[in-house]
Amino acid sequence: MEHALSHATLTELRRPRPYPAVSVLTPTHRREPDNAQDPVRLRNLVAEAKKQLESDPAVPRERRLDVTRQLDAALAEVDLAHSEDGLVIFAAPGEHQVWSLARTVPERVVLSDTFLTRNLVSAQAAERPFWVLSVSAERVTLWNGGVDRVTEHDTDGFPLLRERQNFDAERQERIGDLPSTFRDEDTRHFLREADLALGAVLRHSPRPTYVTGETAALSALDEFGGVTRHAVHVPHGGLAHASHEAVWQAVGPMVATEARRNTDAVARELESARGRKAYAAGVDELWRTAREGRVRMLAVEENYRVTVRDDGGNHLVPALSGDLDAREDIVDEIVEQCLETGADIRFVPDGMLGEVGGIAGVLRY
Repeated sequence: MEHALSHATLTELRRPRPYPAVSVLTPTHRREPDNAQDPVRLRNLVAEAKKQLESDPAVPRERRLDVTRQLDAALAEVDLAHSEDGLVIFAAPGEHQVWSLARTVPERVVLSDTFLTRNLVSAQAAERPFWVLSVSAERVTLWNGGVDRVTEHDTDGFPLLRERQNFDAERQERIGDLPSTFRDEDTRHFLREADLALGAVLRHSPRPTYVTGETAALSALDEFGGVTRHAVHVPHGGLAHASHEAVWQAVGPMVATEARRNTDAVARELESARGRKAYAAGVDELWRTAREGRVRMLAVEENYRVTVRDDGGNHLVPALSGDLDAREDIVDEIVEQCLETGADIRFVPDGMLGEVGGIAGVLRY
């Protein structure tokens, strides 16, 4: 199952497909007893997708059989034992993907000529993604970070490996890299390569970045003046070879501190916007201003959800889940629209925006 959504991957997911491109969305659960319902719910939704394929006169028989096979293959790849809060299956002629999300999604089956990506986009933003670069003299590992975990990023040339002469791995385990190691020209060249490789990643996927390593390694990176110089340095060696649990244990406290600073900064920015009359709040007002491209910064409570419908004019009104014209993922629609127009998306703790309905924004004009 997929977890990390890069800009290149999103662009590929959004390109038009031969009809039908099928999107199946379902909420999932991490713990008992709620997760007992997940397999049944998923099978029922896949069955509903097949039923819609069968009854759609615009789908030729050969294409219907192809997409049905893709749905079955995707279903076989689902690992509900390690599920998060939402699951998305994409299936089209000749391809399928399964995405696990750390954000809930509404039950939905959609047949179109593109995949439904708004929930992926919103989930990615809510995860507050970051990078962790772990350096040593012979290996550099890049980690993809989210709210409560890191996973190794094994593309874009990572991990970087270097053969070292007269290298004693057992000795490193006992005492760590000697500072003199990072004054060696070959080692410094290797670290420059790592800095350039990270720079290439940040160009297509910019995120906050942490760099871990021995103090001498971090000092050497500082001297180069590259992208790692602007990252948060974590003086902790041995993580280039470590497990994802060890890396998270090292950077987790700093990530939590940054999250608190982010929340405080959002509160100050919203308060300032009120004074300048550049402020919007509530799902109805944000829906309209987002479509106009006026939102510069959007703040959303982490678990804020609301179901609405269009009143036929230019406003949203409350609706019940399951109503024929209900829009159950309007918050994700707003998040995606704001991202499309270059807005900064900030997810904040539940309750912070309670007085204004769980969502607020700073306007450009």
